[in-house]
Amino acid sequence: MQLLLSSLLPLIFLADTAFGHEHHDNHEDQMPLDYVRFPFEPIYRGANGEVTADAIFSGITTFAKLPWVQCLTRESHIPFDIAFIGAPFDTATSYRPGARFGPSGIRAGSRRLTLYGGYNVPLQVNPFKSGLRIVDCGDIPVTPYDNNFAIKQIENGHKSLLQREAFSPLGNDSVTGEALVPLSLDGKTHPRIITLGGDHTIVLPLLRSINSVYGQISVIHFDSHLDTWKPSVFGGAPSDQAAINHGTYFYWASQEGLIKNGSSIHGAIRTTLSGPEDYDNDDDSGFQRIEAREIDTIGTDGIIKKIRDTVRDSPVYLSIDIDSIDPAFAPATGTPETGGWSTRELRTILRGLSGLHIVSADIVEVAPAYDTNAELTTMAAADVLFEVLSVMAKQPLGKVAGKI
Repeated sequence: MQLLLSSLLPLIFLADTAFGHEHHDNHEDQMPLDYVRFPFEPIYRGANGEVTADAIFSGITTFAKLPWVQCLTRESHIPFDIAFIGAPFDTATSYRPGARFGPSGIRAGSRRLTLYGGYNVPLQVNPFKSGLRIVDCGDIPVTPYDNNFAIKQIENGHKSLLQREAFSPLGNDSVTGEALVPLSLDGKTHPRIITLGGDHTIVLPLLRSINSVYGQISVIHFDSHLDTWKPSVFGGAPSDQAAINHGTYFYWASQEGLIKNGSSIHGAIRTTLSGPEDYDNDDDSGFQRIEAREIDTIGTDGIIKKIRDTVRDSPVYLSIDIDSIDPAFAPATGTPETGGWSTRELRTILRGLSGLHIVSADIVEVAPAYDTNAELTTMAAADVLFEVLSVMAKQPLGKVAGKI
């Protein structure tokens, strides 16, 4: 035994030294001097210095290969301007489950967004080179066993990110040159959070979080369904918890005073109803509506005008259900409805929101298990968020004093 210990001592000493437990002058194991924590471009380059394609499909899969920051735990001190965060929750869906895998699927679908550099031609902006610090914070830990607890986890996780101060200052108005004033209740500049769902129930805790910073908020909601149903109509409300689901969350948000009545709007609606009274209830919940079929008569320009005329210059929350897109283009969702918009049409409409004060956003109901081998839905979801990110990068969250 003594002989064995004596033979192991040199190995223990070497291992201890290798992990930095001994003072030494060898710095090869330290972070290289040219390391960039928040690169604006992929860091994998060829011999001639050009970015290579292997940067897109290698390494940890974050949204658009953004830097991964453990925002909720050990790296909570790192500030940012825009953060992607996953909310893998799907235990309040009414038809097909699977959206708990939405965040990972959307990230996989986003890998090619920076393959050619990330410049958005129609919006004339590269959000990844806009000077904003944009990160992927991973996922909020969400239990699949207790919906009530899971909803609290989502609210607390989102709130812990949203209530921080943004990395970049607001700057000045591009037209007048005057200093911009934040839109928040506390007069501070807060980051914007883009949430990857998850079924649509997650929007209730997200709106509670938004309310803590901005108060009542206008909502732009793209979906084939109203999601303002009374619990007695949608789900039957056999219990208090069952009354909160992906068809009733806007009803509860309205009851809690989270939605700015009259300046919120649905788009792409084409669901069947329990009866005409569902629209009366939707009116009471504070929404106006754009039916999916209206695109045939007023086109994308008409839809954009309706949205902008409704929300005007208010701070706005943007919620996108992937089923607003027709299942021919995005089949992997929990409650598909035919007769929807194409991916191109939705992206055009989103670009038409440029200039609005979108304080945060989400995309929900992506259930990768129902996708094609070509990953049509997850790519569509990622591309939709690319438009949202580009719109955010162009418009700071501030107004000139006296014009709020």
